[in-house]
Amino acid sequence: MDLLELKGISKVYGSLKALQNIDLSVKQGEWLAIMGPSGSGKTTMMNIIGCMDKPSYGSVFLDGRNISEESARNLTTLRREKIGLIFQQFHLVNYLTALENVMVAQYYHSMPDEKEALEALERVGLANRAKHLPSQLSGGEQQRVCIARALINYPMLILADEPTGNLDETNENIVIDIFKQLHREGSTIIVVTHDPEVAEDAERTVVLEHGRIARIIGNERREQG
Repeated sequence: MDLLELKGISKVYGSLKALQNIDLSVKQGEWLAIMGPSGSGKTTMMNIIGCMDKPSYGSVFLDGRNISEESARNLTTLRREKIGLIFQQFHLVNYLTALENVMVAQYYHSMPDEKEALEALERVGLANRAKHLPSQLSGGEQQRVCIARALINYPMLILADEPTGNLDETNENIVIDIFKQLHREGSTIIVVTHDPEVAEDAERTVVLEHGRIARIIGNERREQG
């Protein structure tokens, strides 16, 4: 079953064609990577999939719903309820603890639940750092707080933008191992990355060039595994 479907998606900014006639489907439970050089359209595609922008042309279906026709307010609600966003720059509130940063996501979705938020941090190995501020956490730990925050509302789609871009190799491996576990549990994951080593753990890799899909690569490691 397709969880996400892009049909003829184009995004135009004046004379700039950021995306041109993109057709793509992502099955429920699939792990997809999106790669491409700077200016290839990766960020634009992520923003459209993540309900942060709308296409100029074409349709986007999420769980059978045409989200390209929704208002900005409805897109905000969809993003909070259906999508877990993980950013390269973390976007944590610097005066809130790790636990409170996770609970903020609960507040916008329903009601904060400290026990549930602590369980989310425990899931990413940070229960013992729950009362620490972002400034007291390493980059890898901050990214794991972001993952816990993204998971707290049980999203149907996890969308990660360069999730290992600011991490050293050790913390990159920790984050990727968390994604592997989430995928084994049935999560649908889309990772935008420039790192081939991150992309090779996905089931498929979509390569963008000049706003178009240049090719789609099946991952041989996963196929052999």
